[in-house]
Amino acid sequence: MELFHKILKVGVEGHASDVHLKIGTPVIYRINRELVAAESTYPTEEWMNKVVDTITPTHLKKRLEEEREIDFSYYLPGVGRFRTNLFQQRGQFCLAMRHVKSTVPAFEELGLPATLKEISEAPRGIVLVAGSTGSGKSTTLAAMIEHINAHKKKHIVTMEDPIEFVFEDNQSVIEQREVGLDTQSFHHALKHVLRQDPDIIMIGEMRDAISFMAAMSAADTGHLVLSTLHTTNASQSITRILDFFKSDEREQTRRQLAGCLQAVVCQRMVGTVAGRMTPAIEIMRNTPTVKKMIEENRLDKLAAAIETGMDDGMINFNQSLFKLVQDGKVSKEEALAKATNPQALEMNFKGIFLSEGKRILG
Repeated sequence: MELFHKILKVGVEGHASDVHLKIGTPVIYRINRELVAAESTYPTEEWMNKVVDTITPTHLKKRLEEEREIDFSYYLPGVGRFRTNLFQQRGQFCLAMRHVKSTVPAFEELGLPATLKEISEAPRGIVLVAGSTGSGKSTTLAAMIEHINAHKKKHIVTMEDPIEFVFEDNQSVIEQREVGLDTQSFHHALKHVLRQDPDIIMIGEMRDAISFMAAMSAADTGHLVLSTLHTTNASQSITRILDFFKSDEREQTRRQLAGCLQAVVCQRMVGTVAGRMTPAIEIMRNTPTVKKMIEENRLDKLAAAIETGMDDGMINFNQSLFKLVQDGKVSKEEALAKATNPQALEMNFKGIFLSEGKRILG
């Protein structure tokens, strides 16, 4: 285990976001989104099996035998916490470990807009943080929870698989429940959570119709529900949610969602001129215009509503990237590579601003 711990320590000291261990190949670190091979002894099957047996939580060993892959959190004192996925390929174990910072970064440190503070202080409703894998959704969600913890006296219950950030009670009381350790499943935890007198419920990830129905039910009864979703932009998130449901259930779900949605925050990680990463943020808030569009199933118009909704605290990816370039944080080339509409952003850089949103909304 000494070598294993050294591998993790070297990764953290080298600012690696992820560590990959595979039998017979070099240890791989992901640093600034790039894969870097370490000059070290290749993991052997015997060594890997010992590591797996040591770090796998007791309550998950049976599931590993049955399913051949599990998620859990591994903590190494003095080094940090790692979100760990243990899986098999060609009958051999592999580890993918993401380093999770022990302290939750502040909004300013993460480069998040102040609007998110206002959204996190909403008294009720559903707030979704969306994005692709590795876009920093969990970190943003943790920052929102920590902001509430620092400024509001609330009872917060989280359901996570696995727990990533550990919160210390400040103004709020926080209970963190890990699937497999503290509860059987997300479904089981959601079934009982309203009996635990929460003000705020955090669900690690929206995965299916049952989870979302429970979230809408909690939001309808005056709770604030925070969760994450895998989508590439804010407006697409509504379609993704409806895809959880059968076709004959979508009409009712859409109308119910229009009433309880608070905001959708979507983000993409962008390389900075300083060689680090920062998020480009798209925000859709449930303004009367957005609510009406969802109710009337005019989901194709949501992107236009976001583009023209800056006075309501909304922003799309192109607008966010343009600001990052104006602030000197991101190069034009990087912004264009990450833009939803590169041609429109290119025109913005030349001082030409054509509001497609206003034309669409009429």
